[in-house]
Amino acid sequence: MKKLTSDTTKENKRFLPYGRQSIDEEDIQAVIEVLKGDYLTTGPTLAEFEKAVADYVGAEYAVAFSNGTAALHAACFAAGIQSGDEVITSPITFAASANCILYQGGKPVFADVDERTYNIDPAEIEKKINSKTKAIIPVDFTGQPAELDTILEFAQRHNLVVIEDAAHALGAEYNGKKIGSISDMTMFSFHPVKPITTGEGGVITTNDKDYYEKLVQFRTHGITRDRSKLNEDHGPWYYEMQLLGYNYRMTDIQAALGLSQLKKLDRFITRRREIATAYTEAFGDIPELVTPYQSPLSQSGWHLYVIRLKLEKLKGSRKEIFEALQREKIGVNVHYIPVYYHPYYQKLGYQRGLCPIAEKIYEEIITLPLFPAMTDSDVQEVIRAVKTVVKNYAK
Repeated sequence: MKKLTSDTTKENKRFLPYGRQSIDEEDIQAVIEVLKGDYLTTGPTLAEFEKAVADYVGAEYAVAFSNGTAALHAACFAAGIQSGDEVITSPITFAASANCILYQGGKPVFADVDERTYNIDPAEIEKKINSKTKAIIPVDFTGQPAELDTILEFAQRHNLVVIEDAAHALGAEYNGKKIGSISDMTMFSFHPVKPITTGEGGVITTNDKDYYEKLVQFRTHGITRDRSKLNEDHGPWYYEMQLLGYNYRMTDIQAALGLSQLKKLDRFITRRREIATAYTEAFGDIPELVTPYQSPLSQSGWHLYVIRLKLEKLKGSRKEIFEALQREKIGVNVHYIPVYYHPYYQKLGYQRGLCPIAEKIYEEIITLPLFPAMTDSDVQEVIRAVKTVVKNYAK
């Protein structure tokens, strides 16, 4: 890896966000071309984008949606999740990973995470499986794939569906295979801070034709124009709403941006890995910090770089260290508040203490800036700020 050098001075420091999109003139021109064309939505660019995503990850099908949450909702519908069903997922994730279960009337069941990877622990999943369990939603936290071989073995044994929340993991690999080609269904998000962006957007990839057809119909009000599936046929104009779906379509405008971004994904991932390597080299010997663990089975997409504070070696709280880094103009964040901490979930009867490892991790983690457009100077400024703040708070 090339040496990252610094030319940042106190005078020209700017606030550095934890993540942001990387848009260039090629992206802008791709969107303009669609704006000048005949189709702004439900047109050929959307189909082209879906095929490009499927080809990239090695899946048979890809179905694009208005956002990642909509995609997860659709996947839960396609999996047949309904009232009375239980679905096992991680507490260390954005609320959408569990909300999508509630949308279908199911019950989220939170399994604790692995102390090293912060991904859902397969041993904890196994403890939660019962006759009501319908599916598992593992989350590829920070871009590092969950332990998919074990999870898929559980799923096969118990006849469960695996819906992989890979919002962070487009471009990541597990056991030499691209994420998106392994689980029954896989969701990718195209929010601006994700590996590529369509502004808002998401996709489900799958190798199952039945899931594919259900996903397509669900995102368009439950409507089909497929003549072979109609109950009646009044003529060429005729269509039928056969199930209660939603308007979850992605526009061709978004798809054009996604197509252009997808061409840059490998370059984006390479840069993310360079930055993550620089951080790990810089922080690896700091006794007050734990740097991210990387499984030998996977290649992370490095959506996030999360450091863990050894609070017993520090004289300040996580909040104090977080605020000190912000004063250094480093846009740190915390990913994530355990889902069942949120008031809505508390009202549903979930209580703290449910996943003790996840709760302990939450109290100790801070997310550092990591995105492809970061300069070498930006990276060195983050390193400097972290070292300075940790030194100031070390016992």
